[in-house]
Amino acid sequence: MSPLPAAGRSLAAVTGAGALLGAGLATYAACEARAYVLRRVEVPLLPPGHRPLRVLHLSDLHVTPGQRRKLEWIAGLADLRPDLVVDTGDNLAHRDSVGPLLDALAPLLAVPGVFVMGSNDYFEPTMRNPVRYLLPDDGRRHTDTPQLPWRDLAGAFTGAGWLDLTNRTGTLAVGGTTFGFAGVDDPHLGYDRLDDVTGVAGADRHADVRLGVAHAPYLRVLDAFATDDCDAVLAGHTHGGQVCLPGGRALTTNCDLEPARARGLHRHPADSRPGDPGSAWLHVSAGLGTSPYVRFRVACRPEATLLTLVPQEAPRR
Repeated sequence: MSPLPAAGRSLAAVTGAGALLGAGLATYAACEARAYVLRRVEVPLLPPGHRPLRVLHLSDLHVTPGQRRKLEWIAGLADLRPDLVVDTGDNLAHRDSVGPLLDALAPLLAVPGVFVMGSNDYFEPTMRNPVRYLLPDDGRRHTDTPQLPWRDLAGAFTGAGWLDLTNRTGTLAVGGTTFGFAGVDDPHLGYDRLDDVTGVAGADRHADVRLGVAHAPYLRVLDAFATDDCDAVLAGHTHGGQVCLPGGRALTTNCDLEPARARGLHRHPADSRPGDPGSAWLHVSAGLGTSPYVRFRVACRPEATLLTLVPQEAPRR
């Protein structure tokens, strides 16, 4: 057999190097998707004189029954002894996940909590080209698949005392602070009914702190909650971009929120400051999971967040 010409050898070398690089990146991304991390964030939200409170923000767990490492990690979050748990949806990724998830959450269900649902609580995930995650998605693809047992999950949550904020409002007293909540069903599916939870019918106006809760941080939802004088909004859905550039710079949010606010603590509107009328804090969780068919993350580790709410500075005279 005659040797390849120089150009052929160069092309073969480049192709081989590309294949090795791709395999290495895929291996890294699969490992990062299992490298769970706890984020800690301080938010000046409480009235002066109130004691600090710890709020555990969970989102996008996407649990399947065989994910033992993830379930054990979730169970360990009870050691944080939070004062309040906020679950912003997409807990499920398999029809048999409810039991294992409730076992992992059991200690946390004894803590005051609130929740909303996401599209992946309602409908089974399907195999999907990962590149499509970077393209616009109105959520309609979800509704063509079988439903998951979300009613069983919601019933277990409410049975444990957590507030269901699916297009509803509610009030909880936690550690001497009264929280008023307004929540919506998944905006990604267009299930949100903002008129039912904002305005005159909105969360308790006499509460010490008013929180908006949603699965997906669409701008219409953030605008409505901020205009309605919510002090903060908690959401998930974005996976922090899931596949990010170095430094965690997201390429997409899978909604109309700009990538710069794909995860973490921000203001809404983005250029507002604390105390500005019609503005609020915004915390977007990058979540703990992914689609069970594409368990990849790049520069965006799966997370839960412990928000420590602290008193605001007293106004200066």
